[in-house]
Amino acid sequence: MLSSVGKNALLLGTAAVLCVFAVAAVNEITKSEIAQQQLDGKLRTLVEVMPELAGNTAILNDCVAALDTELLGKEAKQNIYRYRVDGAVKAYLVETTAPDGYSGAIEVLAAISPDSEIIGVRVLNHKETPGLGDKIELRKSPWVLSFHGQTLGSKDDRSFAVKKDGGQFDQFAGATITPRAVVKAVKNAAIYIQQHPELASLPSDCAALL
Repeated sequence: MLSSVGKNALLLGTAAVLCVFAVAAVNEITKSEIAQQQLDGKLRTLVEVMPELAGNTAILNDCVAALDTELLGKEAKQNIYRYRVDGAVKAYLVETTAPDGYSGAIEVLAAISPDSEIIGVRVLNHKETPGLGDKIELRKSPWVLSFHGQTLGSKDDRSFAVKKDGGQFDQFAGATITPRAVVKAVKNAAIYIQQHPELASLPSDCAALL
């Protein structure tokens, strides 16, 4: 017969095993729900930049993972989504990074047409100073809308800069570094698109989402 200590050990062991199975079961049940929430969040971000993408889940898998530390601002691959109409690419939605923000890297999403027109820009993540640099957020200021409809002529286009640097984009009083970094990031993303016309025909190689 088992001693009381042995019985307690057996009960504890059984309870531990049951807990492990319970946690595994909950994880399995919620995994698909979490994945769907991630998909919905990603699509909402893309739609915010290009409203016509609403309901277009196919774009999540029409994606190229690009690595260019100089132009895309990160020592890791960035996703470039391709919006097509009748098979032809009408816009690239580029996840890019401004590494030189005032308080650190600024994550940006820019929708750019094949002929270098900026369709939309949103800031995804930043640590800029509240009340100053955070005006790059649309909910704080309409500043980011100033990109809409602008076209980058070439990599030497001097108008694609803040006014303090001779360009066309406003800076913020007391916070020039932040808008300068975002403008540069958007410009570099457009340069990347100009330099890589093969993007339209490359096979999708981002991690499969759907």
